[in-house]
Amino acid sequence: MSIAPLAERVRPKTLDEVVGQEHLTGPGKPLRRMLETRRLSSFILWGPPGSGKTTLARLLAQGVGQEMAAISAVNAGVKDIKEIVTTAREKGSLVLFLDEIHRFNKSQQDALLPHLESGLLTLIGATTENPSFEVIPALRSRARVYVLNPLDQDATRQLLERALTHPEGVQAQADPEALDLIAQGSMGDARRALSALELSASLGQGRVTPAVAREALGSGTLSFDKGGEYFYDLISALHKSVRGNHVDAALYYFARMLEGGADPLYLARRLARMAVEDVGLADPNALRLAMAAKDAYDFLGSPEGELALAELVIYLALAPKSNSSYTAWKNAQNAARQYPDAPVPLPLRNAPTGLMQRLGYGQGYAYYHDDPQGSFAQQYLPEKLEGLTLYQATGEGWEDKVRERLKALRARFARGPQTGR
Repeated sequence: MSIAPLAERVRPKTLDEVVGQEHLTGPGKPLRRMLETRRLSSFILWGPPGSGKTTLARLLAQGVGQEMAAISAVNAGVKDIKEIVTTAREKGSLVLFLDEIHRFNKSQQDALLPHLESGLLTLIGATTENPSFEVIPALRSRARVYVLNPLDQDATRQLLERALTHPEGVQAQADPEALDLIAQGSMGDARRALSALELSASLGQGRVTPAVAREALGSGTLSFDKGGEYFYDLISALHKSVRGNHVDAALYYFARMLEGGADPLYLARRLARMAVEDVGLADPNALRLAMAAKDAYDFLGSPEGELALAELVIYLALAPKSNSSYTAWKNAQNAARQYPDAPVPLPLRNAPTGLMQRLGYGQGYAYYHDDPQGSFAQQYLPEKLEGLTLYQATGEGWEDKVRERLKALRARFARGPQTGR
């Protein structure tokens, strides 16, 4: 038997054998059309590990009858590109499969451009990182980006069953429950699923049981790269679930991030932001609870302190929502930038010197507690901004109670000059 890993031994030989990614390989879909027309254009495959990027690159190049040179940006550079260009000139053209393309810096990516423009090279790039940030615009304009998804459990299960019957696959008997465990535990990574199956067969001496499957899978790996694309997808999902009042989704994403290795204090900071930005004045206690949950985690640590943060997630998701403070603050910033020099009305100015007093600083100021009517009658905003409205109370929670007071206050300010003092 070959010493190659199982994933290599059972790698699909045709596009029809590829499981998952039907949005790219199905009838009438982009990669299928390239194969059928035998016209390969440059493209970049963006997807998680084990989603089939290398397999699809090989199948497309072979399917259109073009020779392919494969390199990894991890250990390649401009020198390697020059050598491939020389080979391409000798052969007339060449397909370049560049794995981990995001690891090429700007100058290295620039080196590809003239050869793609001339048609000497056809690029198939592969990356786990978002090309919007990691691939230069000039290269993206010459190579379409196709997104690959993690394999779902049904596709992974199909892959495992095929490996058990493949001539070069695993010679073992597998319990259905064990295959389900591997399909679930591999988190959409075909390579990890096949490695776990091969190790399970070895540990179980030809019998794959749930017990050996769990042992083969181990404790799992991070389902996101800290600071990477999946990390920010998850924190975005957590934030939007809290904002949308979906407590179950919020708890799920929170737990998934903790299980994936996210820093609990980072999550505490994000939750505090949600308390301010999305709950806001609809429930002023939300920020107090956010600070208390952070302090509880600081005091207890993991795992006990995580419960305090989970409690905060539940509270925030169920709390009434208002972004009135957030909106009012943005409005205030815009007004300050638009009118940075608007003079403060004289009655509101401080008058610490005799000169300032003679110039009218502070004169006519009506102290609210002594003269409420006069206080409402005086001018607070600079003249250019008179009548400006920055804050609007919502009908949620605490703000519903103060909305009528705000309405009454603004009405009194509006008629203040007519009431006199």
